[in-house]
Amino acid sequence: MWDGTQHHHPKTFPSDPCGIWDLPSSLSWSGDVGTELGSAVPYFGNSSPQVSITIIEARQLVGLNMDPVVCVEVGEEKKYTSMKESTNCPYYNEVGPWFSSLDFQVIHSKNLLRSGTLVGSFKMDVGTVYTQPEHQFYHKWAILSDPEDLTAGLKGYLKCDIAVVGKGDNIKTPHKANETEEDDIEGNLLLPDGVPPERQWARFYIKIYRAEGLPRMNTSIMANVKKALIGENKDLVDPYVQVAFAGQKGKTSIQKSSYEPLWNEQIIFTEMFPPLCKRIKIQIRDSDKVNDVAIGTHFIDLRKVSNEGDKGFLPTFGPAWVNMYGSTRNYTLMDEHQELNEGLGEGVSFRARLLLGLAVEILDTTNPEINTKRWETKPSWSLWKCYPEGWTCLSLSPGISFLLQSCSGKMEEFFLFGAFLEATMIDRKIGDKPINFEVTIGWLFFGERGGGENQNPELGVGEDEGGEDGEMVSVSSSQPMKPLVTDRNYFHLPYLEKKPCIYIRSWWQDQRRRLYNANIMDKIADKLEEGLNDVQEMIKTEKPHPERRLRGVLEELSSGCLLFTISRSPRPPDPREIPVPPVWPQARPPSMESVGFASSRSPAPAVPQWSEWGTERALLWHSQPQHTIPDVFIWMMSNNKRIAYARIPSKDILYSIVEEEMGKDCAKVKTVFLKLPGKRGFGPAGWTVQAKMEIYLWLGLNKQRKDFLSGLPCGFEERKIPQGQNLPSFPPISLLYTKKQVFQLRAHMYQARSLFAADSSGLSDPFARVFFISQSQCTEVLNETLCPTWDQLLVFDNVELYGEAHEMRDDPPIIVIEIYDQDTVGKADFMGRTFAKPVVKMSDEQYCPPRFPPQLEYYQIYRGNATAGDLLAAFELLQIGPGGKSDLPPIDGPTDMDRGPILPVPLGIRPVLSRYRVEILFWGLRDLKRVNLAQVDRPRVDIECAGKGVQSALIQNYKKNPNFSTLVKWFEVDLPENELLHPPLNIRVVDCRAFGRYTLVGSHTVSSLRKFIYRPPDKKAQHWNMAGTRTREPALGHPGLVLTTSFAHLSFDPKFPPFKFFSSQVFNKELETEFDNFEDWLHTFNLLRGKIGDNDDNATEEERIVGRFKGSMCVYKVPLPEDISKEAGYDPTFGMFQGIPSNDPINVLVRVYIVRATDLHPADINGKADPYIAIKLGKTDIKDKENYISKQLNPVFGKSFDIEATFPMESMLTVAVYDWDLVGTDDLIGETKIDLENRFYSKHRATCGVSQTYSIHGYNTWRDPMKPSQILSKLCKEGKVDGPHFGPGGRVKVANRVFTGQKKPTDEHLALAVLRHWEDIPRAGCRLVPEHVETRPLLNPDKPGIEQGRLEMWVDMFPMDMPAPGPAIDISPRKPKKYELRVIVWNTDEVILEDDDYFTGEKSSDIFVRGWLKGQQEDKQDTDVHYHSLTGEGNFNWRYIFPFDYLMAEEKIVISKKESMFSWDETEYKIPARLTLQVWDADHFSADDFLGAIELDLNRFPRGAKTSKQCSLEMVTNEAELPMISIFKQKRVKGWWPSALCSLQGKVEAELHLLTAEEAEKSPAGLARNEPDPLEKPNRPDTSFIWFLNPLKSIKYLICTRYKWLIIKIVLALLLLIMVALFLYSMPGYMVKKLLGA
Repeated sequence: MWDGTQHHHPKTFPSDPCGIWDLPSSLSWSGDVGTELGSAVPYFGNSSPQVSITIIEARQLVGLNMDPVVCVEVGEEKKYTSMKESTNCPYYNEVGPWFSSLDFQVIHSKNLLRSGTLVGSFKMDVGTVYTQPEHQFYHKWAILSDPEDLTAGLKGYLKCDIAVVGKGDNIKTPHKANETEEDDIEGNLLLPDGVPPERQWARFYIKIYRAEGLPRMNTSIMANVKKALIGENKDLVDPYVQVAFAGQKGKTSIQKSSYEPLWNEQIIFTEMFPPLCKRIKIQIRDSDKVNDVAIGTHFIDLRKVSNEGDKGFLPTFGPAWVNMYGSTRNYTLMDEHQELNEGLGEGVSFRARLLLGLAVEILDTTNPEINTKRWETKPSWSLWKCYPEGWTCLSLSPGISFLLQSCSGKMEEFFLFGAFLEATMIDRKIGDKPINFEVTIGWLFFGERGGGENQNPELGVGEDEGGEDGEMVSVSSSQPMKPLVTDRNYFHLPYLEKKPCIYIRSWWQDQRRRLYNANIMDKIADKLEEGLNDVQEMIKTEKPHPERRLRGVLEELSSGCLLFTISRSPRPPDPREIPVPPVWPQARPPSMESVGFASSRSPAPAVPQWSEWGTERALLWHSQPQHTIPDVFIWMMSNNKRIAYARIPSKDILYSIVEEEMGKDCAKVKTVFLKLPGKRGFGPAGWTVQAKMEIYLWLGLNKQRKDFLSGLPCGFEERKIPQGQNLPSFPPISLLYTKKQVFQLRAHMYQARSLFAADSSGLSDPFARVFFISQSQCTEVLNETLCPTWDQLLVFDNVELYGEAHEMRDDPPIIVIEIYDQDTVGKADFMGRTFAKPVVKMSDEQYCPPRFPPQLEYYQIYRGNATAGDLLAAFELLQIGPGGKSDLPPIDGPTDMDRGPILPVPLGIRPVLSRYRVEILFWGLRDLKRVNLAQVDRPRVDIECAGKGVQSALIQNYKKNPNFSTLVKWFEVDLPENELLHPPLNIRVVDCRAFGRYTLVGSHTVSSLRKFIYRPPDKKAQHWNMAGTRTREPALGHPGLVLTTSFAHLSFDPKFPPFKFFSSQVFNKELETEFDNFEDWLHTFNLLRGKIGDNDDNATEEERIVGRFKGSMCVYKVPLPEDISKEAGYDPTFGMFQGIPSNDPINVLVRVYIVRATDLHPADINGKADPYIAIKLGKTDIKDKENYISKQLNPVFGKSFDIEATFPMESMLTVAVYDWDLVGTDDLIGETKIDLENRFYSKHRATCGVSQTYSIHGYNTWRDPMKPSQILSKLCKEGKVDGPHFGPGGRVKVANRVFTGQKKPTDEHLALAVLRHWEDIPRAGCRLVPEHVETRPLLNPDKPGIEQGRLEMWVDMFPMDMPAPGPAIDISPRKPKKYELRVIVWNTDEVILEDDDYFTGEKSSDIFVRGWLKGQQEDKQDTDVHYHSLTGEGNFNWRYIFPFDYLMAEEKIVISKKESMFSWDETEYKIPARLTLQVWDADHFSADDFLGAIELDLNRFPRGAKTSKQCSLEMVTNEAELPMISIFKQKRVKGWWPSALCSLQGKVEAELHLLTAEEAEKSPAGLARNEPDPLEKPNRPDTSFIWFLNPLKSIKYLICTRYKWLIIKIVLALLLLIMVALFLYSMPGYMVKKLLGA
């Protein structure tokens, strides 16, 4: 059935983050998120989903000494966290609500002078988050990567929480694991299940070839003027294609004035694979000078075009045609359905089709060319590049067109035939103008005869040139006809014996095989879903052996998958076909086989999970992404105006000669509901049926059309147009039925339950209207009830159905039942709708079992997409034979004359009744709100069930005592034997006003009495427990949380509690959920009043609660079993409620212990809060404002408060956490409410938890004023249990059980052992509340559904008439201890040399070492500089002193400091104890160079190497294998540690010495090398000095030492030269002298 309004047994749809469901109300128009989520988000009404993100910390960021800041971009909005200085492990904890697709970027230091450089980013769809359990990722690490630098690996990790909240969702914060588990980054990656942590870069190639069938996009006056003047007529659309994926966008060129644009271009995206964004959005847009408009949008879901299995393949698509749908094609200036073209909502007509392909290539990042050379030119591709946002555009050569034609399939002529057999339930708002129906497929016959004038003749309107068909012109709409009135809401069209037909010829590529495959899968999925629904129904109705039916369902699934894989096994290739990337043929078998395999061995009990899994997977399989033939649209036109439509997938009506491959609705008469287009189809306006049609459709190849009438009901003559009279295969223009059958329909309307509250009183005045064919009848109106028992038979006489009798028997028309609320003024309000098929009896059949009389059945009532109750009814359709009505079975039973001439449901159909007694325990009323501005003063409770009832005693003064004086009353009533048919029980509270007036305060409907039915006790179950259930064992979230050590603790590491604290059990949820709300005998019923809001007016159930009724009930068959009434001490006035305590007011001391709050929602602009506790109980209001904790989201309060209260007046305890503000009022962060009364009176004894041990002194003292033995005696007495008998040898006997003591067999220890196993005691036993801490969510009424944090606390209660309890336990938080860390930096070695010498070009470094404790960067300390180190060795002998406060339990340093100069007070930070030592190169004129660093976690760091040689980088990288030490245990450590960046950059020799503050005071030491306890000066080489301050020294060291011999050699050479020169100079003169003998 194609169900326009999706009412008839709607399928469960998968929560698919990317799929587009063809459902009107699964989409929200809510800004960008709608687009990003597709329809994964449930209907959020007009409100967008809210995205809340907490950035906690980043680790292992790649880069030097950076100041990172995180930017989160959601849609158009950006937010930044605060900047953390000089670190690559920043620690944020900031929250912000945002809307749309998520992009996290870590940016390195953004300031005024320089914009930030991107360190790494991470992208994800909001939809991916929404499909996670609880719609969130909690404390997960996102992997950062850089899209620009593909060869680089990961750039770091970012720890964050992401949650997506829709309206009505509740986000629960998961319980915190201990922190060591969360530090396991690899085990907590922010990735959906099934995505590998090692992702690779890939290129996504989207090839855009051409488009067809574009609509006319404007009818501008200018175009007409142009045509008149120049005679030029251009197409009025300038299309281009825009592709968006993972936050990137790319677009093709614009093809001017073309209805059939040809692009042949490709767009390339680079993204990690597998991507966390599951959809590619492809949009054809019309370029316009003012603004571009979307023509149509298509989403490719990557999961549907890829397979991750062993035989899987990367996303591969096409080349294939995709059809785009959107608003209607006739152009209007203001298109009210424009958002449909953007892909939001279900398209209401065909817009265009686009030929495209998708391929993915995984990049080999080791290839060095990959970043530089983006692309390689191939011979057939001409290349043009543009890289605006990481995408490339390539133009494909025209030679590709042959390839495309062969890929996309051979052109075939298709034939579509339709016959309208019935058109009823036409909304009367349309008016009574003539109505006709138009059918379209693709862009044929949509008013405009195919787009523009240059339409492709091959695809145009089919007009055959004579031939065997004669002139067969398509007929696409029926003749207009005036509607007739059915009743006050609906018309119908009188298609009596003459049924109009339509037929259309069209040409499409023949890709039927794809649709056939999808149809086979469809059938497998439908069978699976039907089977699983059966199994669930069997479990619900407790029918025997549901597991057998489940096994059958799974075997059927297995064999179906097997048949499919066999039928899809490779066939011989067709020589005409070009091999195409085969997306479908190979895509399915592996997953099919795996399902077949999994299903054959799946255990039976897990039915609900299976059903969700099965149908979700099946729906993902069988939606065919490469659809070729467009969907068929049926439009109802009134006076040529489009009113409502239905959209039918072409695969559902596609004909095949193979039965399995045929569309499920091909050649069948189907019921279709038309709906309003676009936004108008949402909300109450869209709930009315626009028209209900019985329609017959057939779509197939024109050459196969001989059987196209085979599925119609028989007995008609064909009427054809004159040209086709004598041609047998010519389609008829109408069918004239000669055969008709007459029936009588009997609708047995028994009762409805849990209906919609349509009046402000919180009740309704319901009546049902039954529609069958063109008749309708109503039941009577029952006033003021949500569970009407009409008990009425409606008879429809002379119902005429056309066709053969046997066809009616197998497939009768459906009956529509609508429930309305009668209003005295105005129109009746619609409350819901359901559908039914009658049981048919032909005139030749006997009216006898098993089919007759029919059984009453429950039909689910739907209101929009929400369920709105159940209808209990039966329907039978009886053929009136030749003998007339006398042959029909007589209508038994008298007409009920009290109610007028109303026929009751006859015997045999109405349920068999037996006598029951209903006992009601009236305890009291709580929290009643005002009614009509007046306070409730004298309330009374009226109980009604099946027409009988009882009233409580009147409460004389509600303010003084809201409890009832008479506790138990009863009444007897006739109820059906079958428990499933039991009518609901109504609780109504009225206020008795003066002068005998009564005002309804509120009401509650107990829709199922099953849990209150008394069943005789077995040996074990306690008889006062109506449900007969025992509370289950605690399901603790963490095995390490049940602690027996003396330091039990609260979800920190079990070794270290934050307080001196007793042994106790930590529940990571409210105590109520652990103990069934403490409703073991006292139940709480919420009283409701006011209309239920629809999605537009947000009256949630919370807002409709006007008070609570406390009480209980017990239903049993009379007479009462004797063994109960004869029991000793049986009090007949209390009936089944024996041993109930008195409900007189009682004074109680309430002691509230508040331990701490976690994950509070920030209340201040700085992303923090200043929380304090406020407690309210009755008139007591405590605000602990002066003890607020500054700027803290995880405050430890450690406080207890004592309050005296009187139950029942003061029984609702509210614990709130407020944010302290210096100016203005304090804001509520969140609050939690605890009903103390239920706890106080519960059999689970929640007044004071039972300890694990009994000790009289110490911090673990027994807190209860009653000793264990007294408690045990009291419990035994109340439960009428024999005992306790304390025997010798440490034994105690209770009932028939004997308990022995462990180490200390005193009576108290023995009694405690019994109390801790009290649930094992037969009949009276139940689990007692242990000593515990509960974790309660904090909620804020202004932000419903979103947890604002959690509060760890517990409550003790002590009656004031008992001995007084001892003083409260001190749970104040531990104070940090003062320590002093002394770090001596002795030497460095092998430090890399950064500087080049000016004169000599030698490498050297001016080394100094900087150190600080994490979180105290401003107190960093530097050594002096070792200048001019030539070997990387540096000598310092320098002492740092770091005083700090340390919490041993949490292994954190506590720092208190003002955040800024404007801060009012100091903020306390808890920071991991980490010492950072950095090695720097000092530069005088430029910034210092960073050479390397070592960070030591003072609790776990590797022992230092003894010598510099033994020190290696493995000490840091290979931490797992090395022994670790803690400075808090060793106290003094000396050694060498590696200073690293990416590689070993140097070694540091240091000594760490830890002292407590007292020790430090006794043996003081000076900073640097100062007194006291000075260090000697380092023995540095003479070269270590500042060269430009000591020029002579520089000459001495630079020249003398290094070039001494060179200088000597030069001097000698010079002397030699001078001597030679002198010799040569003086030689001639000397010679002359000698010669002349002078």
